[in-house]
Amino acid sequence: MRGLPILLQKEFREAWRSWKFLWIPLVFAILGMSDPLTNYYMMDILHAVGNLPEGFDIQLPEFVPADLLQASIGQFQMIGLLVLLASFIGSISKERANGTATLLYVRSISFSAYFISKFLVISAIGFVSAVAGFAASVYYTTVLYGNFEIGTLLACFVTYFIWLLLVIAVILMMSATFNTMIAATGAFIVIFIGQFLTILWDFLPWSLPSNGVLLIRDMMYMQDYWWSMFMTVMFTIISIAIGIVMMKKNTSMVKI
Repeated sequence: MRGLPILLQKEFREAWRSWKFLWIPLVFAILGMSDPLTNYYMMDILHAVGNLPEGFDIQLPEFVPADLLQASIGQFQMIGLLVLLASFIGSISKERANGTATLLYVRSISFSAYFISKFLVISAIGFVSAVAGFAASVYYTTVLYGNFEIGTLLACFVTYFIWLLLVIAVILMMSATFNTMIAATGAFIVIFIGQFLTILWDFLPWSLPSNGVLLIRDMMYMQDYWWSMFMTVMFTIISIAIGIVMMKKNTSMVKI
């Protein structure tokens, strides 16, 4: 892949200059700490808000650590993925539209290097973000509710990060294939609407985030888990391959 080291430097430099290595992990960290803190201090929050009837009280369920981590992952799945989608859906399409890609295409670089450089840098941001989100959630959950088993916790994190790699591959594939608006719509449908397919088939990639929590609960049917993992890796590779092909096919759309 010609030009990959140079393109990696370019992408890392742009990510640092736009503070994406800071503010996106910060969003995930806030999402990770929100559920443990909110649930633990819910009654204090309600009383602080005021205007409650005299003697008002509610019985909150007894949470275990896995419940809070599952809630945090649910936040990552909604707000966190929307942040990633909004931040990177124009990674290729915008460069194609504003003419920046012209400066790259005329140089001695390969389309695969161009795509992979973006995939690696965004994956690095996704990794830092996932670490920040999990660390915040696990820290406050451990302090307020109880401990996790390290082995299953790491397995849960790795499982979720592999899911993030698929999300990033789909975002870049859509960006390489369509203009930014259509790419955003297509990526949203694939990433979010596709989660409803898990109602019919448990082995699909969209099951991975919940499968990680099931590992912690020791309730995971491992055959479904490994099938879901295999499908996720295959879908990621296919998305990368399609993205590279479509990037090459759409060179005529580059603004000069």
